[in-house]
Amino acid sequence: MATAVETLGKLERRITISFPLTDVRTEVEKRLKVQARTAKAPGFRPGKVPLKMVAAQYGYQIESEVLNDKVGRAFNDAANENNLRVAGFPNIVPKEEAAEGQLAFDATFEVYPEVVIGDLTAVEIETVQAEVSEAEIDKTIDILRKQRVHFHTKGEAGEHGDGGEAIAANGDRVTVDFVGSIDGVEFPGGKAEGYAFVLGEGRMLPEFEAATLGLKVGESKTFPLSFPEDYHGKDVAGKTASFTITLQKLEWAHLPEVDAEFAKSLGVADGDLAKMREDIKVNLQREVAGRVKARNKEAVMDALIKVAELEVPKTLIAQDSERLAEMTRQDMAQRGMNVKDVPFPAELFAEKAERRVRLGLILSQLVGDNNLQATPEQVKAQIEDFAQSYEDPREVLKYYYSDRRRLGEIEALVLEENVVTYVLGLSKVTTKAVAFDELMGSNAQA
Repeated sequence: MATAVETLGKLERRITISFPLTDVRTEVEKRLKVQARTAKAPGFRPGKVPLKMVAAQYGYQIESEVLNDKVGRAFNDAANENNLRVAGFPNIVPKEEAAEGQLAFDATFEVYPEVVIGDLTAVEIETVQAEVSEAEIDKTIDILRKQRVHFHTKGEAGEHGDGGEAIAANGDRVTVDFVGSIDGVEFPGGKAEGYAFVLGEGRMLPEFEAATLGLKVGESKTFPLSFPEDYHGKDVAGKTASFTITLQKLEWAHLPEVDAEFAKSLGVADGDLAKMREDIKVNLQREVAGRVKARNKEAVMDALIKVAELEVPKTLIAQDSERLAEMTRQDMAQRGMNVKDVPFPAELFAEKAERRVRLGLILSQLVGDNNLQATPEQVKAQIEDFAQSYEDPREVLKYYYSDRRRLGEIEALVLEENVVTYVLGLSKVTTKAVAFDELMGSNAQA
């Protein structure tokens, strides 16, 4: 039996559930007898263990199972009878006062909110577009060359030349010994032998690189180095150290020529440079299209958040915060980081979770109201699009269609795209051209 639904807040509700204690005892006895058929105990044949011994061993567990089943069933029945859309899981606690011979529980929970979406025709959305020019292809080729760089001893004649005068310059790879001290005392992490880095890449502090420039092999230099206040090494942050650096090895960078061999290294079997450039262009266009789509989708989602009115269930935010925290932990562990003793407070993810839940509710409302569900044809087309960049597209199709969860991820992607298309079709859209580098961000850099 359940009481009438109490309204505790905009979304919070409470139901009191009660049922006769005799119902619980009867069900417990029934399950104990079933358990006794296979129960084992020293000195007894299977199925011949006295019921009292079975109750002593399994009684608490079975009673808990019976209570959980009865309370859960009663709550679900009450929610259905009252047409309640329960958000998350209810918080169920025993009620202190109950009628004689009765067990009572208070179930406190939240319901899904009403989602009111404003006039989409009045919404202004700025989308972006970007082009892939010959300059972007050239820049990508330069990046690919740098990824295939090889080093030679500077000043020694070789197949590709000698690299010029044997003096450390930007672009050279230097191998150094160094030792640092503060007030005449060496500090942890301030000493190394055979440490290699490329000058000009910014891996070292500016004073360190400046001191290395111009050195010849075997030469040393002592110089002051001021650590920034926000330096990761707290013991030296904000302090000035004295460093002595000795150049042990000097190498110059040789970039591969853009020729047939270079094209073959990129997978162009016949070494055709025109074909290589076309392949690079197609790949860049695919990457640009993905970035543009992501930027425009984000613009639509931002607009929906502004135009929609709803209360977000705290229960769902808490659940998604926990999910995000666990996903972060797993991701860091897969990257080889030791996260065993690292705390991942769910509160850190609350803001992101709130946005995700809010958008989920808005999208669900839009999809239901406007029949924007993903069709099988759309899902297949999306997977085939993904498969284009793989050597065997059939394996990609098999990968997704063999797992319902993976297929569900594609359906969710298509559903979001349907919403984006629908919203852009109604709203006031302006399009801004953005530079390739701006769109690609740090990924466009060498």
